[in-house]
Amino acid sequence: MKELFNYKISLSYDGTSFSGWQKQGNTKNTIQEKLENILTEMSGEYVEIHGAGRTDAGVHAEEQVASFKLGKFEKPDCIKDYLNRYLPVKICVTAAETVSDDFHARLSAKGKTYVYRVWNSKTRNVFEYPYLYQYDDCKLDCRKMQEAADLLCGECDLASFCVPSQLKGYDKKGRSTVRRIDGINVERIGDEIRMTFEGSGFLYNTVRIMAGTLIEIGAGKRSAESIPETVAKRDRASAGFKAPACGLILKAVKY
Repeated sequence: MKELFNYKISLSYDGTSFSGWQKQGNTKNTIQEKLENILTEMSGEYVEIHGAGRTDAGVHAEEQVASFKLGKFEKPDCIKDYLNRYLPVKICVTAAETVSDDFHARLSAKGKTYVYRVWNSKTRNVFEYPYLYQYDDCKLDCRKMQEAADLLCGECDLASFCVPSQLKGYDKKGRSTVRRIDGINVERIGDEIRMTFEGSGFLYNTVRIMAGTLIEIGAGKRSAESIPETVAKRDRASAGFKAPACGLILKAVKY
């Protein structure tokens, strides 16, 4: 059997103009496909790359992690430089290394950290506008938002915080919708409200739906005490709105 060399890369990207991480049949404008095409051109062999998280269209990453295998050894720094030479300017590989054969960017991950940023002012932040969700209906109550966030921590069934089609898919495959939420921190920094979500993993759209639910609580549209009931219902309709993609950043992946 031909020896394969396993590589791990870290990368950052501004997701505004991309159709998300995962390659799709109806567009070539995904981050995964752009990486695979460049690696295939570099190596002369088809390369499949696996990301730690399948970020949605418009979602950003400060530290995404990906892994792939090559049939011929290439120096990690050479791979990093080659990718950065040909990738769009809004994607940058920040590190590259060889790893053990059993490392897989998604399956080996122990946890992820996401940050959701809200600009809580009627005056736009013109320099960071693409990376913030502007909510100017009212001043959000961070204390109430934190009270609600604390009720989501620990082992939590995320069925109410994912799209119904995702829930059906998990039911069919017999996989659990329960995840470990290590912490959710809500803080106000001037006009910005920053929510940091840490956990073993999250389902599709979960962080955005959690963020939308906490925003509704901060706006007084629902109570912090309603969270246990929302979780228990396992019904998407019981949770809040899905916050826009622009405010979400994949901050870090833990191994």
